[in-house]
Amino acid sequence: MADLFADHDLAPPPAPDAPLADRLRPKQLDEVVGQEHLTGPDGAIGRMVAAGRLSSVILWGPPGTGKTSIARLLADAVGLRFVAISAVFSGVADLKRAFAEARDHARSGRRTLLFVDEIHRFNRAQQDGFLPYVEDGTVTLIGATTENPSFELNAALLSRAQVLILHRLDAAALNKLLDRAEAEVGRPLPLTAEARDALVASADGDGRFLLNQVETLYSVELAEPLDARGLSSFLQRRVPVYDKDREGHYNLISALHKSIRGSDPQAALYYLARMLTAGEEPLYVLRRLVRAAVEDVGLADPQALQQCLLAKDAYDFLGSPEGELAIAQACLYLATAPKSNSAYAAQKAAWKCARETGSLMPPMNIVNAPTKLMRDAGYGQGYEYDHDAEGGFSGADYWPDDLPPQTFYTPTDRGHEKRVAERIAWWEEMRNAKRR
Repeated sequence: MADLFADHDLAPPPAPDAPLADRLRPKQLDEVVGQEHLTGPDGAIGRMVAAGRLSSVILWGPPGTGKTSIARLLADAVGLRFVAISAVFSGVADLKRAFAEARDHARSGRRTLLFVDEIHRFNRAQQDGFLPYVEDGTVTLIGATTENPSFELNAALLSRAQVLILHRLDAAALNKLLDRAEAEVGRPLPLTAEARDALVASADGDGRFLLNQVETLYSVELAEPLDARGLSSFLQRRVPVYDKDREGHYNLISALHKSIRGSDPQAALYYLARMLTAGEEPLYVLRRLVRAAVEDVGLADPQALQQCLLAKDAYDFLGSPEGELAIAQACLYLATAPKSNSAYAAQKAAWKCARETGSLMPPMNIVNAPTKLMRDAGYGQGYEYDHDAEGGFSGADYWPDDLPPQTFYTPTDRGHEKRVAERIAWWEEMRNAKRR
């Protein structure tokens, strides 16, 4: 995490006894692993550096993927003063001081790159405070967030910054970090090949976590290299044991999900057992089961989602191994439930339409009218309260004037959705009758 308030122009190189993750921080952009789609010659960052001009950027990605390193190296690459603050620890006074110092440096011809870690933790008013300083060039803002910027950052701030998505580090990138760690320490990791693969899998794409685990391994003298089971015991963390041919983490979770989708409870239970007995994190499996509930079962059986969330609560309450029975029950429920991806397909179609149609105004009869001025202007005029209509259904038109009614959701004839389809058909018949 970035310091509370730090000007890294003056920061010395890491001390020999500094944490391994600090000693292995990349010294130039081409040393950043796993983000070549951004840092390479054709990537957004690569093009900015080649042009010598840097725009404000929001770096969005999982923990331990290089957001802080990229920001620091960008400042070096284009000759900007680098200042880092953390939204977790900083307040309005810190921001004002950062902007004031940036303005002073700008007068002497030195522009500032302001790196804000966990930028989504600033509230909306604090985010608005960045706008004038970004617009007038006092600072070039580099924000880092693990949360979806569309939900967590102001639209005004997003419109002034380019969002760049960082990928979780894959096995190749994580193995590069292990190679660098071995070179830095001067000796190989005390692990068998199988245990090394398990260590990489356990990091789940987080390079910082991986290097912290490596530092723990190097902190003690081991009589012989650890195997995967010994590694799990040593780190006090369940480490997935996967075959050297890498038929592991991603192949097995894919097989589990597709067995559920294909309504094969026996195969689904087998792949669930493969993962949990190998030491996979149960919460990782539960997250995938929740996804399968909404993506592949959906409204054909609305209880499927509830079953998965209850399984998560049961596992939290019981722990392993007893709680794993609740996970198995949720898995079997999903595999034996009627299937529908109608809600999933509807969501994708609706999102696509929303992006393409922009900011169309809803019809005036259904917009909010909290003030007399708005009511006098016609807001809310003509709204029909459905509960007062015959059958509790008014049949009103709820679509923007410039967008004809669309069909995103088409329920199947399976499970609960069969009844939903009947209700939708009845409502459509009533609407058509009203139009006539």
